[in-house]
Amino acid sequence: MSTAAPADTAPSGGLSGGSAFVAIDIGASSGRVILGRVAGSPGGARAELETVHRFPNGVKELDGGLRWDFDALFAEVLAGLAAAATAAEARGESIASIGIDTWAVDYGLVNDAGELIAAPFSYRDDRSRAAISRVHEKLDPARLYATTGLQFLPFNTIYQLATEPALEGLQALLIPDLIGFLLTGQRRTEATNASTTGLFDAVAGEWATEFLAALDLPRNLFPPLIQPGEILGTLLPETAARTGLPAATKVVAAGSHDTASAVAAVPADRPDFAYVSSGTWSLVGVELSHPVLTEASRAANFTNERGVDGTIRYLRNVGGLWLLSECQRTWAAEGYRPGLVELLDAAASLPPGGPVINADDPYFIAPDNMPERIRAAVRSTGTVLPEHPAHIVRCILDSLAAGYARTIADAERLADVRAGVVHIVGGGSQNRLLCQLTADATGKRVIAGPVEATALGNVLVQARAAGVLSGGLAELRAVVRASQHPAEYVPSARAAASPVTSGGAL
Repeated sequence: MSTAAPADTAPSGGLSGGSAFVAIDIGASSGRVILGRVAGSPGGARAELETVHRFPNGVKELDGGLRWDFDALFAEVLAGLAAAATAAEARGESIASIGIDTWAVDYGLVNDAGELIAAPFSYRDDRSRAAISRVHEKLDPARLYATTGLQFLPFNTIYQLATEPALEGLQALLIPDLIGFLLTGQRRTEATNASTTGLFDAVAGEWATEFLAALDLPRNLFPPLIQPGEILGTLLPETAARTGLPAATKVVAAGSHDTASAVAAVPADRPDFAYVSSGTWSLVGVELSHPVLTEASRAANFTNERGVDGTIRYLRNVGGLWLLSECQRTWAAEGYRPGLVELLDAAASLPPGGPVINADDPYFIAPDNMPERIRAAVRSTGTVLPEHPAHIVRCILDSLAAGYARTIADAERLADVRAGVVHIVGGGSQNRLLCQLTADATGKRVIAGPVEATALGNVLVQARAAGVLSGGLAELRAVVRASQHPAEYVPSARAAASPVTSGGAL
């Protein structure tokens, strides 16, 4: 049961201080530009977030595929920076720096003149599936994993690049790096996102150049690496003019993979924790100091991605709240528009023990009639799922919680660690039913919040780079604990009789 109020996205009140930090935080379905302030003594600093601009994001059918409308996306970024400049000026503040985080994997191709040659493909486009066998003919999957430690996903960057007809004279800029390039004119690849490409050495922390050669990819296809906290550059004059910010405003590398920033803001007060970054996708795992590159880890499809301060995010992708949002989109198109609270209350009233699906099955990646696909997946198990939306919602949340529990148990076994608590951050931390089901499924205490963990981690890395904060992740997380009011959920009595075991698919 829950023992506290839902987690807040930011404290109320208002911090005073001369400098503010801007987090450009863009997910696969929406984006935000957030103004962050950090103030207080070194041992008692607090952070506050103020969202100054929100905008939708999503894939579109463009030029024969599912792509991101990057021109529109960047226009929203500039509008958000202008709003941040106005908000800071109203409070007599200066903006110290800007940090960028987005989803991983996808990229834009830029020519020598700095022009984006086409709208970037989305990972939800299925073009890369045809290239998987060609890549594996040249690079054995076991060899790939032993070097990169990256879980197999059919849309990994390495497979997407294998579909490109010609790459000579071009550079691939991952989405946050592409935004940074357009803001500053500087080309770099931030390390936490580089680690998701399938072309990054998990031990050396460098590009796996032998893989580029094996796949006949240009050696300089990606720009040099930059680490979280390093300065990318300052604003181009035209960017400064369009946003009202000084040209001397710095752009600082944050953990540009949104999960890296989110995990940096997990309010853990102990090292033995598991995390769920719950949003469109759910990223479920533990934080390690070294990668796990065993064959057992590869067979379990765990990934070793870089985190802030050189940590390893040892995790697996599990399905996410994309399933629920897609169901809501389908129902709305059919004229049924229940509120989310109404849906969740109805789902919570249903008895436990209902059907579950494998929420991270690629079957659910592309947009389509999600309610029917979920019912079809349940039918394939020999069970019939009632058509009422409450049953579908409960199936989604039961399936996510079961997936979280299974993945945490696998991570503990494969990495030889024990998690004493589960932290859920991101949008899913507001979903009380999901949090309680996760506590029940894992048999562990769940701490829910912060909601805007990604933006908060982004801001804290910037504040440390500016000298406002100091120390490592433990010190940054202490600021999160001082700034937030998380909810706590403990396993219900009935859950103790149904322990979760690792392994196997639902």
